Amino acid sequence: MAELRLLGVTKSYGEKKVLEDIHLVLPSGSFTALVGPSGCGKTTLLRVMAGFLAPDEGKVLLDGEDITFKLPEERQMGFMFQHYALFPHMTVFDNVAFGLRMRKLPHLEVRRRVEEVLSMVGLEGLAKRKPHQLSGGQQQRVALARALVLRPHVLLLDEPLSALDRKIREEMQEELRRLQKATGITAIMVTHDQEEALSVADHLLVMADGRVRQEGNPWEVYRRPKDPMVASFLGAANFFKGVLHRREGRWWVQGDALTFPLEREDPRFREHMILRFMIRPEDLRVEKEPSPGPGMVKVPSRLRDKILLGPTAFLLFEVADEIWRVLTLSPEAAGFFPGDEAYLCFQPSQVLWYLPPEGDGIP
Repeated sequence: MAELRLLGVTKSYGEKKVLEDIHLVLPSGSFTALVGPSGCGKTTLLRVMAGFLAPDEGKVLLDGEDITFKLPEERQMGFMFQHYALFPHMTVFDNVAFGLRMRKLPHLEVRRRVEEVLSMVGLEGLAKRKPHQLSGGQQQRVALARALVLRPHVLLLDEPLSALDRKIREEMQEELRRLQKATGITAIMVTHDQEEALSVADHLLVMADGRVRQEGNPWEVYRRPKDPMVASFLGAANFFKGVLHRREGRWWVQGDALTFPLEREDPRFREHMILRFMIRPEDLRVEKEPSPGPGMVKVPSRLRDKILLGPTAFLLFEVADEIWRVLTLSPEAAGFFPGDEAYLCFQPSQVLWYLPPEGDGIP
């Protein structure tokens, strides 16, 4: 296990800054996922960690040691990429053993460590097969075994599951998580799949425009996004605008189709200030007739469409000039049809607000 620190890392390509003043502490034994839109700098950041790129400014520290300008092979890191780059003429055993033999380990030690890691990834019966005789998921396990057999302090993964079909990808997400916990290795994974990041990692970094927009526990980042970009990138989100008014000693929000009091105040609030609000689709409840409920906000709406997702479904409702999405169980969605009128219900505490143009999200 090892702690990885980045101190003021900056990287440019010509006039374009790809990474700008990145400060990070990735705890020992953690599984960190780097996510963000295309071109945000996440793969460049991983390559700087790996030693394939040198930063223009800043330092990379591994357990306090400055490794900024060390070669990749000197960093005690394992690498796994989207394209596994297995040697087609070698068996599974020889592919996994390659790095150990390059380090001139004794024959018996090579055999012991390869057999140990093949058992760990569930390939103990396939050691004599060639890559073309394996499924995509099995090839991915070979690549993972090849990285783990060197016993690195840090494992770097660049979209390792993106080439797999959905079912195998979900199985490998669980496998990656299990192996990371079993070995205690510090892992950092770049992925474009937000669901994958939320399900696998225990530490999440959301990047945009070469900067870290938010980091922390995946649950907290998803439930308490600091700005609209993070909120919309990590799953579905409903946004609406509202005007602040002071009434009866409280701040109230007046929107196109709703009025409700804010649970918390902020010294930056001003009369007639326009805020942007966000609520997750799973926090909305649909009622055909509004039922009594203390403090519940009830928004009149009309169903435009519904989208079946299997066990769940999205209901798309027209609210004034906006479309609000509601995530519900598919049996419940079956009772609603386009054109139906309904009320979308939520508690004010479930809404996040953002100052103009984009401030901190506060429940």
